[in-house]
Amino acid sequence: MDKYIVRVVSNSENPKPLIRPRWRRSIVELNGRFEPMYRRDVATLLTQSYSQIGCFPHSYHNGGFQCPTHMNWFANAGFLDNMTPFQKQGVTSVEFDNKGVYLASVTKDGCLTIHDFETLYCQVDMNCPSRLKEDETKHLLHISTSRQLDVVRWNPANQDEIACTSLRSGEVQIFNIGYISSEPVEVLRKRPVVNIHGREIPKGLTDIAFSKDDNPRVFASDIYGGISMWDRRVSHLPCLALTSDSNSRLNSIQLIEDNQVLLGASKDGLVYLWDLRGGRSSMVLQSQKEGHLPLTSLKLATSLEKIGSLKAQSNISSKEIHSITVDPTCPYHLAFHLDDGWSGVLDLHNFEVTHVHCPPPPWLVGGNHFGTMSLRKPSWISTHSIYVVGSAYNSGLHFLDFYPDSSSPCHVNFKEDNLRHRQNRYLPLSDGVTACATHPLNGTIVAGTKQSSLLVISQRQQSCGREECQQLGGCQVDDGKHTMS
Repeated sequence: MDKYIVRVVSNSENPKPLIRPRWRRSIVELNGRFEPMYRRDVATLLTQSYSQIGCFPHSYHNGGFQCPTHMNWFANAGFLDNMTPFQKQGVTSVEFDNKGVYLASVTKDGCLTIHDFETLYCQVDMNCPSRLKEDETKHLLHISTSRQLDVVRWNPANQDEIACTSLRSGEVQIFNIGYISSEPVEVLRKRPVVNIHGREIPKGLTDIAFSKDDNPRVFASDIYGGISMWDRRVSHLPCLALTSDSNSRLNSIQLIEDNQVLLGASKDGLVYLWDLRGGRSSMVLQSQKEGHLPLTSLKLATSLEKIGSLKAQSNISSKEIHSITVDPTCPYHLAFHLDDGWSGVLDLHNFEVTHVHCPPPPWLVGGNHFGTMSLRKPSWISTHSIYVVGSAYNSGLHFLDFYPDSSSPCHVNFKEDNLRHRQNRYLPLSDGVTACATHPLNGTIVAGTKQSSLLVISQRQQSCGREECQQLGGCQVDDGKHTMS
């Protein structure tokens, strides 16, 4: 046995031990969680794996008749090739609930549809993903209202409730999916405003924000630069009014800092911040009549001009902000999307733009501007700092790497040496995208389009033979076809 024993040499002769890098995959398996850098590396592979796997047109019935959205799709079918503007068509908003069980969407024609996501996904045909016929008997809810719908939001404190509103209405309609009814269970209304001629001034609503706790507060921005807050325990009329320093339309609002700070983005290219804990006025939550000005505001074009390399290449002017959304993995990063297709990130700590993505103009890539029939509404992939936004000029989707450091290809201090490792991706689709939502658990993307259809974008399943399935150790059998699980 002596020949198998390794004798210990003296310290002077003992070499330094070799330091080998830790195998990251085993660390993930041992710790049971993904390290930030591991997720960072996986994110690049994730964006490359997405493809369009399904397209569901809005060909539904309502009481035996075609719904208005489907009828207007036929009415506008002859104008699609000529890119003639059409106002009464398109999905305006789409959103998952917190667990990704249900998917809600609204259209410009006034249809509210709620799908069971698993049922919708199981109807995807991998062999023919272009146009699919959905079984509408499996809908959870399909309501055709008499007015245009522009926003849909789930109540995070009660996932049975969903709210809708419109640019042409001063009401927030709240539906409960537990009731089989086409009528809302509650309607929140703005206070009427009368002009000097005695006529009521209409105030359409542009966005909705729910408090994320048990506090029954609901916020809604309007087309004249104001925000109304309702306390549902008190009244169906607003108990608080917030105002901006202009009458420009507020397109998007976001609650942050444990529901104590409200952000708003305007058509004039300004980002506003209201402190609901007091701000400039210690009586901010006690007054029911007076409007309260924002704590601060920022002109986004001014921040973009501070980026020297961008200013040297582009003529920066104030553009309409379509949407603002906080990064779920980095709460101080506020993503924005502009009317001309630009996207970026505003750091809320110092109010500086840290990331920016400027797609080429349509005359350079041969695209067409789809016009302003609706606001584009992007989404974050919840487990990665990837911003998903529909193209302003073509039928496709941008996957933008907005990781919060200089290794992001969109970072203002990005070095070209890292380009081969970190890249954005553009995915061509069958229809132009107006709004998209990302599943909170598996990352599947559902996009609403200008033709009122829903696109399912995820990883494509691979078919394999029976022998290959047995070698891989598992498969699913569906109608004689084998699919890798």
